[in-house]
Amino acid sequence: MQKILPAISSLKQFEIFLQSKYEIGVYLEIHISQLANIHKLASKHKKKMIYHVDLIHGLKNDDYATEYICQQFDPYGLISTKSSVILKAKQKGVIAIQRMFLIDSHALDRSYRLIEKTKPDYIEVLPGAMPWMIKEVKEKTNIKIFAGGLIRTKNEVEEALHAGADAITTSKQELWEL
Repeated sequence: MQKILPAISSLKQFEIFLQSKYEIGVYLEIHISQLANIHKLASKHKKKMIYHVDLIHGLKNDDYATEYICQQFDPYGLISTKSSVILKAKQKGVIAIQRMFLIDSHALDRSYRLIEKTKPDYIEVLPGAMPWMIKEVKEKTNIKIFAGGLIRTKNEVEEALHAGADAITTSKQELWEL
């Protein structure tokens, strides 16, 4: 797995990603009407896409939408906060990434219970600029970690990786060059 996962939220960023050295990208916000074109261009450039199901406008983030995305757009992976999406992605043989927000102890405990139920392939920890929490989540779950959110410098990338993150998801294009 590559260490930097470009997080894309516009067609302009997607075009930059297509010309990059990276094989895998994360598409954050997208309208359902753009999925077919994104899929076609990614395939043409031999890129693997991870879609954030919760941020696809015009599509409900449930297991039916997940099945549709898997059948129509052959994603490399899917990210969601919803257990039904994670379970359906796993059933369809797609990499399942459970998004986990580090807001407070209550949210953390709820996320741990959800992860115990879904057993995702990866956990995306947000914000990723908290190395001590990356280490705790990895030790507690024994699941590979993506760190995302509020990682702004090369040093913060290195700290997150050193703490146990397997990759960094970032929309900050300057960090795509690392």
